[in-house]
Amino acid sequence: MRTITRNFLVGLGVVLVVLVALGALPSYLQSGDPYYVSATPVEERGPAVNGSVLTEQRFPYTTAALESGRSSLYWRGPIGLKESFTHTPFDEFAAFRQREPRAANGSVAYVAYNGSRYRVAITEETA
Repeated sequence: MRTITRNFLVGLGVVLVVLVALGALPSYLQSGDPYYVSATPVEERGPAVNGSVLTEQRFPYTTAALESGRSSLYWRGPIGLKESFTHTPFDEFAAFRQREPRAANGSVAYVAYNGSRYRVAITEETA
């Protein structure tokens, strides 16, 4: 094998290892601002995202909030790099805006789940 080819393959392997590490490690970093998703039942009527089709794999923060009232913390990275490599509550709300634009506005969405309507919101944890 030629030296140029070997160096290229080694460099490509290093780049792949770095990309895999960037995909796995940021979710374990607890730096930046902590956020959580909360769900509170509301009586008012209006458009809502169908919560019965939300899966725990695709919407872990929202489903946890619907089940217990609050999700686990998500630590938003200080420079925004972490969001590129991990799943965030902000991703879930972007999906809500695509599914039912009238039911989601910024960091608040309305979700119909188990016969009730919930106000689901992303909230920053304060000290």
